Amino acid sequence: MFVKYSFRLQTVFFIFFLSLLLISFRLIYIQIFKSSFFTNLAKKQHNLFLELEPERGIIFDRNLKPQTQNLSRYSLYICPKEIRDKTKLIRELSSLLGLDDKFLKERLNQDKYFVWIQRKLSSDIKEKIGRLNLEGVGFIKEKKRVYPNQGLGCHVLGFVGIDNIGLEGIELSYDSYLRGEKGFALILQDARGRRLSIYERVTLPKDGFDLVLTIDENIQYITQKELEEACKRHNAKAGSVIVMKPDTGEILAMANWPDFDLNLTPQTSFEIRRNRTITDLFEPGSVFKIVTLGAALEENLFTEEDTIFCENGAYRISNHTLHDYRPHGQLKFSQVIEYSSNIGVAKIAQRLGRDTIFKYANLFGFGKSAGIDLPGEISGINKEPKYWSKISIGIIPIGQEVGVTVLQLACAISAVANGGILMKPFIVKRIQDKDGETIKEFQPQILDEVISAQTSLRMKEILQGVVERGTGRLAKIKGYSICGKTGTAQKLEPNGRYSHRKFFASFIGFLPKEKPLISVTCVIDEPKPHYFGGTVAAPLFKKIAEKVIRYLEIYDTERLVSSQ
Repeated sequence: MFVKYSFRLQTVFFIFFLSLLLISFRLIYIQIFKSSFFTNLAKKQHNLFLELEPERGIIFDRNLKPQTQNLSRYSLYICPKEIRDKTKLIRELSSLLGLDDKFLKERLNQDKYFVWIQRKLSSDIKEKIGRLNLEGVGFIKEKKRVYPNQGLGCHVLGFVGIDNIGLEGIELSYDSYLRGEKGFALILQDARGRRLSIYERVTLPKDGFDLVLTIDENIQYITQKELEEACKRHNAKAGSVIVMKPDTGEILAMANWPDFDLNLTPQTSFEIRRNRTITDLFEPGSVFKIVTLGAALEENLFTEEDTIFCENGAYRISNHTLHDYRPHGQLKFSQVIEYSSNIGVAKIAQRLGRDTIFKYANLFGFGKSAGIDLPGEISGINKEPKYWSKISIGIIPIGQEVGVTVLQLACAISAVANGGILMKPFIVKRIQDKDGETIKEFQPQILDEVISAQTSLRMKEILQGVVERGTGRLAKIKGYSICGKTGTAQKLEPNGRYSHRKFFASFIGFLPKEKPLISVTCVIDEPKPHYFGGTVAAPLFKKIAEKVIRYLEIYDTERLVSSQ
């Protein structure tokens, strides 16, 4: 009996001893070999790593009027591993946020401790969700980029994505300055995922720098409003206008129509979002005649009084017959430009030669990027003479077989206005910190000397004649000396032939003549039924210029003296 009892006792002891040994080995295994695994697991459950978002820099106009704002918003996240009643959460969130059940199920089934549900919610929605006391749900405070002026300057400003990273316009090209540097924080949370007010580590973010643009908010508004009205009045497909300071290259306004609300970017197509002034290529038509005009005067091959026979409206070059809209006989050199005679300009170009025409087109900035501080600028087309056809000498000088942008036209006419200097266009004046201290300042830059100051003066006289007596009479403003050039260009059809129904109407000009303070470049795409530059674009120039000179208090001293 005693032996039997002793055997049972030994067996029980052995089982307990073996169990203790196994438990000990398990504890040793966990403590030594799996300690890092469970330490990390605990950290994941109780430590929340948060990126601290910097304040994105503000974009101001030249008068320090803010064009952007950063508003506080709340972004909703969940901890799928800590949610037990997933059905309730799906029901509540889908109702409040209008989210699809399938989307929420996919998020909830992820094997993670942190999953975004919806970013940058309003405070009202945040409070409604908070009152539900949902398990495993949290919020992170973020900044949402908003544009208080909605569509004003939309193609210049551009926009940001959900993470406040620039995607278009100034927001993209200066993103590295605007974005700032992120910080981070390690925050303790309890077993239910609730944040405790305990920070283990914190690195504060560095806010982005602010930008001050060359754009004037008021001039931008005037330009966009008048452009929209002109496009609608003439049933146009689109339109673009640039207002520039000729002496510096500063862009005061850059507008395209159709435009869009920057706060509603996701609902806007790329077709509308692109900045047509720098991305779209087109044949300019007669506004390009300033190249031949400048070349002829600079090379001293013509005087203003020289006469040119314009063949009564029809002139054959190789196998091509060139026409004028209205037939002309003998015209003075200046009148060829005033009346925009294609034949007269072609004859001038033939005497100059293809190499000279190409040279001055290049000097005026055509066929190369102007280098503006905006993304998406194209270089255009200015063919080298070796690629010219037999008729190119007759049609390139009148704005065919050449591709330009609105910006290039603005720079070219500004070079005529400022005494013959091609300036680099720019749209940011300076970068500054939150205290207003300048970090970087941008100065006017000379790209090329196109023509002499004397040639510039002679061109101004002739271009004033275009407005006073020629095709640009509808651009006249009482009391001001206006210089400009009209253009009407046929668009190409898909079959490669020139259309008789689709045109570009344009006007490029500046004022006052003696000391030009602004240049205005207007291009209207497919106006109808009227399509001439003189009847469509010249009046738009006048409407914009009239309002801008009143706003800037520009006076034409030459006209004031002559009227006394």
